[in-house]
Amino acid sequence: MNDLEPGLDRLAERLGTERPVPSAGYRAALRRSLLTRAPEQRFAPRRLRLLIGAYAGSGAALLLVVAVGVLGAGPLAS
Repeated sequence: MNDLEPGLDRLAERLGTERPVPSAGYRAALRRSLLTRAPEQRFAPRRLRLLIGAYAGSGAALLLVVAVGVLGAGPLAS
């Protein structure tokens, strides 16, 4: 069962079927261009391990804040 209005349902179907797609020639040229790039031109962060560690550390800190909040002892506990 769909809870959308009939007009919205038809519009969603139309948008899904009529989605613009680049031409095959453009996609092939783009693929060739990306695959033939020199390795030094490809994007790679200089400090990838540091970046991964920073994201993992901040995620762990946020999980810790949530866990403390669930226990009722955090800075947002009332």
